[in-house]
Amino acid sequence: MRRVYCPHTEAEVREMLRAIGAPSVEHLFREVPRELVRTGAIRVEGGLSEPELCRRLEALARENAAFGDFPQFVGAGSYPHFIPAAVAEVTARSEFSTAYTPYQPEVSQGTLQASFEFQSIVASLTGMDVANASMYDGASATAEAVLMAHRMAPQRPAVVISSALHPHYLQTVRTYASDLPGMELRTVPYTASGATDLEAAEACLEDACCLVLGYPNFFGVIEDLAAAAALAHEKGAYLVSTTQEALALGLLKSPGELGADVAVGEGQSLGLPMSYGGPGVGFFGCAQKFLRSMPGRVVGETRDERGNRGYVLTLATREQHIRRERATSNICTNHALCALAVAAYVSLLGPRGLREVAARNVRNAHYLAKRLSGIGRLRFFGPFFNEFVLERARAREIWEGMVQMGFMAGVPLGQWFPELDDCLLLCATEVHSREEMEKFARAFEEAAGGGA
Repeated sequence: MRRVYCPHTEAEVREMLRAIGAPSVEHLFREVPRELVRTGAIRVEGGLSEPELCRRLEALARENAAFGDFPQFVGAGSYPHFIPAAVAEVTARSEFSTAYTPYQPEVSQGTLQASFEFQSIVASLTGMDVANASMYDGASATAEAVLMAHRMAPQRPAVVISSALHPHYLQTVRTYASDLPGMELRTVPYTASGATDLEAAEACLEDACCLVLGYPNFFGVIEDLAAAAALAHEKGAYLVSTTQEALALGLLKSPGELGADVAVGEGQSLGLPMSYGGPGVGFFGCAQKFLRSMPGRVVGETRDERGNRGYVLTLATREQHIRRERATSNICTNHALCALAVAAYVSLLGPRGLREVAARNVRNAHYLAKRLSGIGRLRFFGPFFNEFVLERARAREIWEGMVQMGFMAGVPLGQWFPELDDCLLLCATEVHSREEMEKFARAFEEAAGGGA
């Protein structure tokens, strides 16, 4: 839908000034020191008619490459998936699209029910007892999980984080922790499999409140959460599982089933477009005993005095509701509309559909990896979901050549991992046809100048 916003006419301005009793617009700014006021003319282009404006904006838009313009084999935290049209129909309803924070929540039953359904879906996917009504994104959810673990074990100041965690997530945790005196972040390396080195982690856990792993991790490798949980618990620490590709939870065993204490992540894959990297929606689940330490808000189901089902804002331990020094988080809202999209998407697919889509992701990614293995080599041998790391000399140069040929060949990893300078992180999902993957492989071989 196209919307064009027009300024007030001079007659409208005069009417508003008359209503408030002001002689001029300048009079409204009379308290601003004169030396701070610009009096000269501001050079702006003349006004455009609506057809001219539309043509101008369309021309500017054509300068950007849209997702559908050429095949993209990029993941790294934001994934191309098919979204049924019904998802947009639900989220576009005015009752939802105009809603903000329900400060009088009981009169917002539809919004509360949507959040409740989102929580139920997250609890089911993560295998956790409870979930909140969403976070900003996967990175902030991860950082909030670290803060939560630190609150629950203040006598253990260290936080152990896998270096195979998404670099943006790791940086967000560092930013959150920078103002917390006494918190020490320790990163542990990954092995030749692409998974976290648990032996190295063991040496760092003696005074740690938590161990943070990706599931799958940034390289697409599926971590051994059960072993990590056993290790963390033996050392008296909590295990935080972070999932940047939520669709994987439709196929893998849930973090809760494998022993994780907190399961967080990014829900973009479940009904949200890539949209130049956002907005996304963070999810956050944990065991029942940690409920009152969980950040954000929690919607609960109840019965009124007549026995009718209703929804209430059960917990909202944020700085807006209680004393700042006792708040569990300074996140002041949730991504309600994005969470609604997740609820609609998962409801449409159902458990069986979600599993089938996830399985197709595995098949396509493994097909592409096998097809490219004669051109480069798989850097890691650990099991992967829909992303993998391909090593090939001149990786960045090949990537640039692929762009010129109309393909987005994953993400060069050297920008974050110098030791992986000749590596690309590639992704294939259910939207990639066998024909597209074949074209991609042939173009990659051409850009690489032949086989490995």
